[in-house]
Amino acid sequence: MTSVDVPAPDAPQDTSRSPLRGWLAVLAVTLGIFALMTSELLPVGLLTPIGTALDVSEGTVALMVTAPGLVAAVAAPLVTVATGRIDRRLVLALLIGTVGAANLASAFATSFAVVLLARFLIGVGVGGFWSLAGGIALRLVPKHHVARATAVIFGGVETASVLGVPAGTLLGDLSGWRVAFAAVGALGLISLACMVIVMPKLEPERVMTFGDLPRVFRAHSALRVGIAMTFLVITGHFTAYTFVRPLLQEDGVSDGMISVLLLVFGVAGICGNFIVGALVTTRLRQVMCGISVLLAVAMTALAVTGPGVLPAAVILAVWGLGYGAVPVAFQTWILNAAPAAPEAASSLYVSMFNLSIALGALVGGIAVDIVSTVSVLWIGGALAVLVLPLLGRRTSP
Repeated sequence: MTSVDVPAPDAPQDTSRSPLRGWLAVLAVTLGIFALMTSELLPVGLLTPIGTALDVSEGTVALMVTAPGLVAAVAAPLVTVATGRIDRRLVLALLIGTVGAANLASAFATSFAVVLLARFLIGVGVGGFWSLAGGIALRLVPKHHVARATAVIFGGVETASVLGVPAGTLLGDLSGWRVAFAAVGALGLISLACMVIVMPKLEPERVMTFGDLPRVFRAHSALRVGIAMTFLVITGHFTAYTFVRPLLQEDGVSDGMISVLLLVFGVAGICGNFIVGALVTTRLRQVMCGISVLLAVAMTALAVTGPGVLPAAVILAVWGLGYGAVPVAFQTWILNAAPAAPEAASSLYVSMFNLSIALGALVGGIAVDIVSTVSVLWIGGALAVLVLPLLGRRTSP
Protein backbone atom coordinates (compact mmCIF):
# COMPACT_ATOMS: atom_id res chain seq x y z
CA MET A 1 0.00 0.00 0.00
CA THR A 2 0.94 3.62 -0.25
CA SER A 3 -0.08 6.75 1.45
CA VAL A 4 -2.39 9.18 -0.32
CA ASP A 5 -2.97 12.90 0.07
CA VAL A 6 -4.54 13.49 3.43
CA PRO A 7 -8.05 14.95 3.52
CA ALA A 8 -8.67 18.09 5.48
CA PRO A 9 -10.03 17.54 8.97
CA ASP A 10 -13.67 17.80 9.94
CA ALA A 11 -12.64 19.04 13.36
CA PRO A 12 -9.56 19.75 15.44
CA GLN A 13 -7.76 16.69 16.67
CA ASP A 14 -7.87 15.67 20.32
CA THR A 15 -4.20 15.48 21.22
CA SER A 16 -5.00 13.77 24.52
CA ARG A 17 -6.51 10.75 22.79
CA SER A 18 -4.71 7.42 23.15
CA PRO A 19 -2.77 6.59 19.94
CA LEU A 20 -3.43 2.88 20.59
CA ARG A 21 -7.16 3.39 20.79
CA GLY A 22 -7.00 5.54 17.66
CA TRP A 23 -5.29 2.79 15.72
CA LEU A 24 -7.80 0.24 17.00
CA ALA A 25 -10.54 2.52 15.68
CA VAL A 26 -8.75 2.71 12.31
CA LEU A 27 -8.63 -1.08 12.18
CA ALA A 28 -12.34 -1.27 13.08
CA VAL A 29 -13.19 1.08 10.20
CA THR A 30 -10.94 -0.93 7.89
CA LEU A 31 -12.72 -4.13 8.88
CA GLY A 32 -16.02 -2.41 8.22
CA ILE A 33 -15.07 -1.22 4.76
CA PHE A 34 -13.68 -4.67 3.94
CA ALA A 35 -17.00 -6.24 4.97
CA LEU A 36 -18.95 -3.63 2.97
CA MET A 37 -17.02 -4.06 -0.26
CA THR A 38 -16.95 -7.85 0.06
CA SER A 39 -20.72 -7.72 0.54
CA GLU A 40 -21.15 -5.71 -2.65
CA LEU A 41 -18.98 -8.01 -4.77
CA LEU A 42 -19.68 -11.41 -3.16
CA PRO A 43 -22.27 -12.54 -5.76
CA VAL A 44 -19.60 -12.36 -8.50
CA GLY A 45 -18.13 -15.73 -7.52
CA LEU A 46 -21.47 -17.32 -6.62
CA LEU A 47 -23.75 -16.45 -9.56
CA THR A 48 -24.34 -20.04 -10.64
CA PRO A 49 -25.30 -21.59 -7.26
CA ILE A 50 -27.44 -18.57 -6.32
CA GLY A 51 -29.29 -18.71 -9.64
CA THR A 52 -29.86 -22.45 -9.26
CA ALA A 53 -31.12 -22.14 -5.69
CA LEU A 54 -33.49 -19.23 -6.41
CA ASP A 55 -34.46 -20.41 -9.92
CA VAL A 56 -33.32 -17.31 -11.85
CA SER A 57 -30.91 -16.87 -14.77
CA GLU A 58 -27.29 -15.80 -14.32
CA GLY A 59 -28.10 -12.54 -16.10
CA THR A 60 -30.86 -11.87 -13.57
CA VAL A 61 -28.69 -12.83 -10.61
CA ALA A 62 -26.24 -10.14 -11.77
CA LEU A 63 -28.81 -7.64 -10.47
CA MET A 64 -27.37 -8.52 -7.06
CA VAL A 65 -24.30 -6.56 -8.16
CA THR A 66 -26.19 -3.93 -10.17
CA ALA A 67 -28.67 -2.94 -7.45
CA PRO A 68 -26.24 -2.06 -4.62
CA GLY A 69 -23.93 -0.33 -7.10
CA LEU A 70 -26.70 1.98 -8.30
CA VAL A 71 -27.90 2.68 -4.77
CA ALA A 72 -24.35 3.30 -3.51
CA ALA A 73 -23.75 5.80 -6.31
CA VAL A 74 -26.66 7.89 -5.01
CA ALA A 75 -26.03 7.20 -1.34
CA ALA A 76 -22.40 8.42 -1.33
CA PRO A 77 -23.17 12.16 -1.65
CA LEU A 78 -26.67 11.89 -0.17
CA VAL A 79 -25.57 10.28 3.11
CA THR A 80 -22.54 12.58 3.37
CA VAL A 81 -24.69 15.70 3.10
CA ALA A 82 -27.71 14.42 5.06
CA THR A 83 -25.61 13.33 8.04
CA GLY A 84 -23.31 16.35 7.97
CA ARG A 85 -24.15 17.41 11.54
CA ILE A 86 -24.39 13.93 13.12
CA ASP A 87 -21.68 12.13 15.11
CA ARG A 88 -19.61 10.20 12.52
CA ARG A 89 -19.25 7.23 14.86
CA LEU A 90 -23.03 6.87 15.08
CA VAL A 91 -23.47 7.16 11.31
CA LEU A 92 -20.74 4.63 10.50
CA ALA A 93 -22.04 2.19 13.11
CA LEU A 94 -25.58 2.44 11.77
CA LEU A 95 -24.43 1.88 8.19
CA ILE A 96 -22.27 -1.17 8.92
CA GLY A 97 -24.96 -2.62 11.18
CA THR A 98 -27.51 -2.30 8.38
CA VAL A 99 -25.20 -4.09 5.97
CA GLY A 100 -24.53 -6.90 8.44
CA ALA A 101 -28.25 -7.46 8.97
CA ALA A 102 -28.92 -7.31 5.20
CA ASN A 103 -26.35 -10.03 4.52
CA LEU A 104 -27.92 -12.25 7.15
CA ALA A 105 -31.32 -11.64 5.54
CA SER A 106 -29.87 -12.71 2.17
CA ALA A 107 -28.52 -15.88 3.74
CA PHE A 108 -31.99 -16.93 4.87
CA ALA A 109 -33.99 -15.57 1.91
CA THR A 110 -36.28 -17.94 0.04
CA SER A 111 -37.08 -15.58 -2.84
CA PHE A 112 -35.02 -13.37 -5.13
CA ALA A 113 -37.20 -10.36 -4.27
CA VAL A 114 -36.06 -10.52 -0.63
CA VAL A 115 -32.45 -10.78 -1.74
CA LEU A 116 -32.80 -7.68 -3.95
CA LEU A 117 -34.29 -5.71 -1.04
CA ALA A 118 -31.31 -6.70 1.10
CA ARG A 119 -28.96 -5.67 -1.69
CA PHE A 120 -30.63 -2.24 -1.76
CA LEU A 121 -29.75 -1.76 1.92
CA ILE A 122 -26.19 -2.90 1.24
CA GLY A 123 -25.91 -0.21 -1.43
CA VAL A 124 -26.88 2.47 1.10
CA GLY A 125 -24.23 1.19 3.50
CA VAL A 126 -21.48 0.93 0.92
CA GLY A 127 -21.98 4.41 -0.54
CA GLY A 128 -22.37 6.21 2.76
CA PHE A 129 -19.68 4.37 4.70
CA TRP A 130 -16.97 4.55 2.04
CA SER A 131 -17.61 8.25 1.39
CA LEU A 132 -17.29 9.11 5.10
CA ALA A 133 -14.48 6.72 5.98
CA GLY A 134 -11.94 8.26 3.61
CA GLY A 135 -11.27 11.30 5.79
CA ILE A 136 -11.83 9.75 9.20
CA ALA A 137 -8.17 8.89 9.92
CA LEU A 138 -7.31 12.51 10.72
CA ARG A 139 -9.80 12.35 13.58
CA LEU A 140 -8.41 9.14 15.07
CA VAL A 141 -4.59 9.12 15.11
CA PRO A 142 -1.74 11.59 15.71
CA LYS A 143 -0.91 13.85 12.79
CA HIS A 144 2.30 12.03 11.84
CA HIS A 145 0.33 8.76 11.49
CA VAL A 146 -2.52 10.14 9.38
CA ALA A 147 -1.12 9.23 5.96
CA ARG A 148 -0.42 5.65 7.02
CA ALA A 149 -3.84 5.29 8.68
CA THR A 150 -5.58 6.65 5.59
CA ALA A 151 -3.75 4.09 3.44
CA VAL A 152 -4.80 1.31 5.83
CA ILE A 153 -8.45 2.32 5.57
CA PHE A 154 -8.31 2.45 1.76
CA GLY A 155 -6.58 -0.92 1.95
CA GLY A 156 -9.91 -2.33 3.11
CA VAL A 157 -11.35 -1.49 -0.31
CA GLU A 158 -8.38 -2.98 -2.11
CA THR A 159 -8.28 -6.17 -0.03
CA ALA A 160 -12.01 -6.74 -0.43
CA SER A 161 -11.74 -6.27 -4.18
CA VAL A 162 -8.91 -8.74 -4.65
CA LEU A 163 -9.36 -11.22 -1.79
CA GLY A 164 -12.90 -10.89 -0.41
CA VAL A 165 -14.58 -12.39 -3.48
CA PRO A 166 -12.19 -15.37 -3.80
CA ALA A 167 -12.44 -16.17 -0.09
CA GLY A 168 -16.23 -15.87 -0.18
CA THR A 169 -16.38 -18.05 -3.28
CA LEU A 170 -14.24 -20.71 -1.61
CA LEU A 171 -16.45 -20.68 1.47
CA GLY A 172 -19.55 -20.84 -0.75
CA ASP A 173 -18.16 -23.80 -2.68
CA LEU A 174 -17.30 -25.64 0.51
CA SER A 175 -20.38 -24.87 2.60
CA GLY A 176 -22.99 -23.26 0.32
CA TRP A 177 -23.61 -19.68 -0.82
CA ARG A 178 -25.89 -18.96 2.14
CA VAL A 179 -23.04 -19.67 4.57
CA ALA A 180 -20.82 -17.22 2.66
CA PHE A 181 -23.42 -14.44 3.00
CA ALA A 182 -23.95 -15.25 6.69
CA ALA A 183 -20.20 -15.08 7.30
CA VAL A 184 -19.90 -11.63 5.71
CA GLY A 185 -22.94 -10.49 7.69
CA ALA A 186 -21.31 -11.67 10.92
CA LEU A 187 -18.13 -9.85 9.92
CA GLY A 188 -20.11 -6.63 9.56
CA LEU A 189 -21.65 -7.03 13.00
CA ILE A 190 -18.21 -7.71 14.50
CA SER A 191 -17.00 -4.46 12.93
CA LEU A 192 -20.03 -2.68 14.41
CA ALA A 193 -19.15 -3.96 17.89
CA CYS A 194 -15.51 -2.93 17.48
CA MET A 195 -16.44 0.60 16.40
CA VAL A 196 -18.85 1.04 19.30
CA ILE A 197 -16.17 -0.07 21.76
CA VAL A 198 -13.04 1.69 20.48
CA MET A 199 -14.14 4.64 18.34
CA PRO A 200 -14.49 8.00 20.10
CA LYS A 201 -17.36 10.38 19.53
CA LEU A 202 -16.68 12.37 16.35
CA GLU A 203 -18.82 15.45 16.03
CA PRO A 204 -18.39 17.04 12.58
CA GLU A 205 -17.61 20.73 12.15
CA ARG A 206 -17.22 20.96 8.38
CA VAL A 207 -20.41 20.30 6.40
CA MET A 208 -20.46 19.49 2.70
CA THR A 209 -23.38 20.74 0.62
CA PHE A 210 -24.79 19.42 -2.65
CA GLY A 211 -23.59 22.59 -4.33
CA ASP A 212 -19.98 21.61 -3.62
CA LEU A 213 -20.18 18.63 -5.99
CA PRO A 214 -20.82 20.37 -9.34
CA ARG A 215 -18.61 23.27 -8.30
CA VAL A 216 -15.60 21.03 -7.66
CA PHE A 217 -16.32 18.96 -10.78
CA ARG A 218 -16.35 22.06 -13.00
CA ALA A 219 -13.29 23.62 -11.40
CA HIS A 220 -10.83 20.72 -11.86
CA SER A 221 -10.22 19.27 -15.32
CA ALA A 222 -7.98 16.52 -13.90
CA LEU A 223 -10.85 15.43 -11.65
CA ARG A 224 -13.13 15.14 -14.68
CA VAL A 225 -10.52 12.98 -16.41
CA GLY A 226 -10.19 10.82 -13.30
CA ILE A 227 -13.96 10.32 -13.08
CA ALA A 228 -14.08 9.39 -16.79
CA MET A 229 -11.26 6.87 -16.37
CA THR A 230 -13.02 5.41 -13.34
CA PHE A 231 -16.16 4.93 -15.43
CA LEU A 232 -14.30 3.16 -18.25
CA VAL A 233 -12.08 0.89 -16.17
CA ILE A 234 -14.61 -0.14 -13.53
CA THR A 235 -17.47 -0.61 -16.01
CA GLY A 236 -15.21 -2.66 -18.26
CA HIS A 237 -13.85 -4.76 -15.41
CA PHE A 238 -17.25 -5.63 -13.94
CA THR A 239 -18.87 -6.23 -17.32
CA ALA A 240 -16.51 -9.19 -17.60
CA TYR A 241 -15.51 -10.09 -14.02
CA THR A 242 -19.11 -10.43 -12.82
CA PHE A 243 -19.36 -13.48 -15.10
CA VAL A 244 -15.92 -14.96 -14.46
CA ARG A 245 -17.41 -18.14 -13.00
CA PRO A 246 -19.53 -19.09 -16.04
CA LEU A 247 -16.64 -18.02 -18.30
CA LEU A 248 -14.27 -20.41 -16.54
CA GLN A 249 -16.89 -23.17 -16.59
CA GLU A 250 -17.20 -22.78 -20.37
CA ASP A 251 -13.42 -23.21 -20.55
CA GLY A 252 -13.75 -26.57 -18.82
CA VAL A 253 -12.62 -25.49 -15.35
CA SER A 254 -14.26 -27.51 -12.57
CA ASP A 255 -16.21 -25.83 -9.78
CA GLY A 256 -13.58 -26.87 -7.26
CA MET A 257 -10.82 -25.13 -9.21
CA ILE A 258 -12.72 -21.88 -9.77
CA SER A 259 -12.25 -20.72 -6.18
CA VAL A 260 -8.55 -21.58 -6.46
CA LEU A 261 -8.23 -19.51 -9.63
CA LEU A 262 -10.01 -16.60 -7.97
CA LEU A 263 -7.49 -16.84 -5.15
CA VAL A 264 -4.75 -16.60 -7.80
CA PHE A 265 -6.49 -13.44 -8.99
CA GLY A 266 -6.53 -12.13 -5.41
CA VAL A 267 -2.88 -12.84 -4.65
CA ALA A 268 -1.87 -11.19 -7.92
CA GLY A 269 -4.03 -8.22 -6.94
CA ILE A 270 -2.20 -7.80 -3.65
CA CYS A 271 1.09 -7.87 -5.57
CA GLY A 272 -0.27 -5.20 -7.93
CA ASN A 273 -1.20 -3.07 -4.94
CA PHE A 274 2.31 -3.24 -3.46
CA ILE A 275 4.00 -2.61 -6.81
CA VAL A 276 1.84 0.45 -7.45
CA GLY A 277 2.47 1.66 -3.92
CA ALA A 278 6.06 2.34 -4.88
CA LEU A 279 5.18 4.10 -8.14
CA VAL A 280 2.10 6.32 -7.76
CA THR A 281 3.93 9.28 -6.28
CA THR A 282 6.31 9.64 -9.25
CA ARG A 283 4.78 7.69 -12.16
CA LEU A 284 1.03 7.96 -11.70
CA ARG A 285 0.22 8.50 -15.39
CA GLN A 286 2.31 5.48 -16.43
CA VAL A 287 0.61 3.39 -13.74
CA MET A 288 -2.82 4.31 -15.09
CA CYS A 289 -1.68 3.37 -18.60
CA GLY A 290 -0.34 0.04 -17.36
CA ILE A 291 -3.62 -0.76 -15.61
CA SER A 292 -5.56 -0.17 -18.84
CA VAL A 293 -3.21 -2.36 -20.90
CA LEU A 294 -3.10 -5.24 -18.41
CA LEU A 295 -6.89 -5.39 -18.10
CA ALA A 296 -7.42 -5.26 -21.86
CA VAL A 297 -4.77 -7.91 -22.55
CA ALA A 298 -6.14 -10.26 -19.87
CA MET A 299 -9.74 -10.03 -21.07
CA THR A 300 -8.77 -10.52 -24.71
CA ALA A 301 -6.54 -13.47 -23.84
CA LEU A 302 -9.30 -15.20 -21.88
CA ALA A 303 -11.65 -14.73 -24.87
CA VAL A 304 -9.29 -16.34 -27.39
CA THR A 305 -7.37 -18.89 -25.30
CA GLY A 306 -8.45 -22.52 -25.36
CA PRO A 307 -9.76 -24.39 -22.32
CA GLY A 308 -7.50 -25.38 -19.45
CA VAL A 309 -6.68 -24.53 -15.85
CA LEU A 310 -3.10 -23.39 -16.46
CA PRO A 311 -3.87 -20.80 -19.18
CA ALA A 312 -6.76 -19.51 -17.09
CA ALA A 313 -4.49 -19.19 -14.04
CA VAL A 314 -1.91 -17.15 -15.97
CA ILE A 315 -4.58 -14.88 -17.45
CA LEU A 316 -6.29 -14.30 -14.09
CA ALA A 317 -2.90 -13.50 -12.54
CA VAL A 318 -2.36 -10.76 -15.15
CA TRP A 319 -5.93 -9.53 -14.67
CA GLY A 320 -5.54 -9.46 -10.89
CA LEU A 321 -2.21 -7.64 -11.15
CA GLY A 322 -3.91 -4.87 -13.13
CA TYR A 323 -7.07 -4.59 -11.07
CA GLY A 324 -5.24 -4.78 -7.74
CA ALA A 325 -3.58 -1.49 -8.67
CA VAL A 326 -6.88 0.28 -9.39
CA PRO A 327 -8.17 1.48 -5.98
CA VAL A 328 -5.00 3.12 -4.67
CA ALA A 329 -3.97 4.54 -8.06
CA PHE A 330 -7.38 6.00 -8.87
CA GLN A 331 -7.93 7.31 -5.33
CA THR A 332 -4.53 9.01 -5.51
CA TRP A 333 -5.39 10.62 -8.86
CA ILE A 334 -8.75 11.89 -7.53
CA LEU A 335 -7.34 13.39 -4.33
CA ASN A 336 -4.40 14.96 -6.16
CA ALA A 337 -6.78 16.43 -8.74
CA ALA A 338 -8.76 18.41 -6.12
CA PRO A 339 -6.56 18.74 -3.02
CA ALA A 340 -8.60 21.62 -1.59
CA ALA A 341 -11.90 19.71 -1.70
CA PRO A 342 -11.13 16.06 -0.87
CA GLU A 343 -14.56 15.23 0.60
CA ALA A 344 -16.49 16.42 -2.45
CA ALA A 345 -14.00 14.82 -4.85
CA SER A 346 -14.14 11.53 -2.95
CA SER A 347 -17.95 11.55 -2.99
CA LEU A 348 -17.93 11.99 -6.77
CA TYR A 349 -15.37 9.20 -7.11
CA VAL A 350 -17.26 6.78 -4.86
CA SER A 351 -20.47 7.53 -6.76
CA MET A 352 -18.89 6.86 -10.14
CA PHE A 353 -17.04 3.77 -8.89
CA ASN A 354 -20.24 2.17 -7.63
CA LEU A 355 -22.34 3.36 -10.57
CA SER A 356 -19.80 1.71 -12.85
CA ILE A 357 -19.98 -1.55 -10.90
CA ALA A 358 -23.74 -1.52 -11.39
CA LEU A 359 -23.57 -0.58 -15.06
CA GLY A 360 -20.91 -3.19 -15.77
CA ALA A 361 -22.97 -5.96 -14.19
CA LEU A 362 -26.08 -4.76 -16.03
CA VAL A 363 -24.38 -4.56 -19.44
CA GLY A 364 -22.74 -7.91 -18.85
CA GLY A 365 -26.03 -9.51 -17.85
CA ILE A 366 -27.72 -8.26 -21.02
CA ALA A 367 -24.81 -9.43 -23.17
CA VAL A 368 -24.79 -12.88 -21.56
CA ASP A 369 -28.55 -13.37 -22.00
CA ILE A 370 -28.74 -11.96 -25.55
CA VAL A 371 -25.34 -12.58 -27.19
CA SER A 372 -22.99 -14.98 -25.39
CA THR A 373 -20.99 -15.27 -22.22
CA VAL A 374 -17.66 -14.59 -23.94
CA SER A 375 -18.98 -11.31 -25.37
CA VAL A 376 -18.49 -9.64 -21.96
CA LEU A 377 -14.72 -10.05 -22.34
CA TRP A 378 -14.64 -8.15 -25.62
CA ILE A 379 -16.81 -5.36 -24.21
CA GLY A 380 -14.71 -5.08 -21.05
CA GLY A 381 -11.43 -5.05 -22.96
CA ALA A 382 -12.66 -2.36 -25.35
CA LEU A 383 -13.69 -0.08 -22.46
CA ALA A 384 -10.32 -0.51 -20.77
CA VAL A 385 -8.48 0.50 -23.96
CA LEU A 386 -10.49 3.74 -24.17
CA VAL A 387 -8.58 5.01 -21.11
CA LEU A 388 -5.45 5.46 -23.21
CA PRO A 389 -6.70 8.47 -25.25
CA LEU A 390 -7.68 10.20 -22.00
CA LEU A 391 -4.18 9.69 -20.64
CA GLY A 392 -2.78 11.15 -23.84
CA ARG A 393 -4.17 14.54 -22.84
CA ARG A 394 -1.90 16.97 -21.00
CA THR A 395 -4.22 17.28 -18.01
CA SER A 396 -2.67 15.80 -14.87
CA PRO A 397 -3.55 15.83 -11.17
